[in-house]
Amino acid sequence: MFEDLIRQIEEHQNQNLPFVLYRKPKTLVVNAILQKDDEVNYLKDFNTTGFIFAPFDSKKEIVLTPLDHFISAEYQAQAFHKHHDITDVSQEFQKAEHQSLIEKGVAKIKKDSLEKVVLSRRLQVSCKHQPLAIFKRLLMNYENAFVYLWHHPKIGTWLGATPEILLHLENNHLTTMSLAGTQKYEGNAKPDWQTKEINEQELVTSFIKKALEGKVENLKIFERETIKAGQLLHLRTKFSGILQHNQLNALVDALHPTPAVCGYPRDVAKEFILKNERYNREFYTGYLGELNFKNEIKRTSRRKNTENSVYKALKTSTNLFVNLRCMQWQGHSALVYVGGGLTKGSDSEKEWQETVAKTKTMLQVLG
Repeated sequence: MFEDLIRQIEEHQNQNLPFVLYRKPKTLVVNAILQKDDEVNYLKDFNTTGFIFAPFDSKKEIVLTPLDHFISAEYQAQAFHKHHDITDVSQEFQKAEHQSLIEKGVAKIKKDSLEKVVLSRRLQVSCKHQPLAIFKRLLMNYENAFVYLWHHPKIGTWLGATPEILLHLENNHLTTMSLAGTQKYEGNAKPDWQTKEINEQELVTSFIKKALEGKVENLKIFERETIKAGQLLHLRTKFSGILQHNQLNALVDALHPTPAVCGYPRDVAKEFILKNERYNREFYTGYLGELNFKNEIKRTSRRKNTENSVYKALKTSTNLFVNLRCMQWQGHSALVYVGGGLTKGSDSEKEWQETVAKTKTMLQVLG
C-alpha cells in the first residue's frame, strides 16, 4: 500500500537517515530506497548498483544511495487533488540582474566561438509544505515526468519533476534524447516554432549524435517532435541503438552536461557559466536515477508440450534523468532553479519571460 510506504519514509526521516522516493514517467508505481546509515557514499565506477545523484559540474563527485532497503507501491491517482493555484511570486527584483547576465552571454556568443550558452538563476520562495506533501502534489501534476524526492541529512533535500531523459539502458539497448526549445502550451496542437528554437534543438541533436559515435551501434535517430511537459512545450529528438561493452562511463562523460543545460562548445560554455552565474548550481542540471538495477523477468516458454512452464531472465537497467524543474527544500523556504538557452538571436526580455514561465512548475506545487 502506498500509505504504508509513506509511513516507512516518515519513520526513516524521523531517524534523520537518507532516502530516495521516485516515480518514473507514465507509471503509477512509486519506488523508495532507504539507506541504513547516514554515510555519504560516492560513486566509484559505473559498474556499481544504486541510485545516483550527480551535480552539474562533472568534476565533482556523484552521490550514491545504495540499495539497502528497496520498496515500491502503487498509488491511486484519485487519492490526491490536482492543484492549479500558482503562487503569485514577484520575481522583478531579479529581472535586471538576470537580463544583464543574458546580454553578457549573447555578447560572448557574437564575439567568440561560443554558439550557445544556458544561463540560469534561482529564486527563494516561502514554503509551507513538507517534502512528502510536495512530492504528492508533483505526482498528480506531472504524470509524464520523472518525479523524485531525494534526501540526505548531510547534503540536503531536493525535489523535482523532470521531462528529460539523459539515457535509458536495458541490458545493452540504449535510448536517449535531445530536448530543447520552449514555449507556453496554449492548447496549440501544432505550435509555431521559431528559427531560434529549431536551431537550438538541432545543435543539441548534433552534439548527442557525435557523443554516441564509437560507443553505440545500429544508431537510429527519430524525427523531431513536440512534447508537452506541464504547461510548457519542447522540441525532442529520440535516439536508440546498442551500447558497446563497457562504454557506459564513457558515454555519460560524453553526454553530460549536454548543450541543453550547458551550451556549445561545452567547455567554453561551462567556463562562462561557472564564472558568471554567481551562484552554485549544485545538483540543478546534473542527473539522477537508477544505475544497474537487476530485474527478474518471468516468461512463459512457447515450446511445444511446455505451455505451462516458466523460465526466468535477468535484466539490467539504467535510467538516468537530467535534473530540470527542481527545487531545494530548506524548511520554511525553497530554492527554485530555472534557466534557458541563449543563441546569437536571443532577446533578453523574451528569455526572462521564459524563465518566469518555467518557475511555475515548482511554484504550482508550493501553492
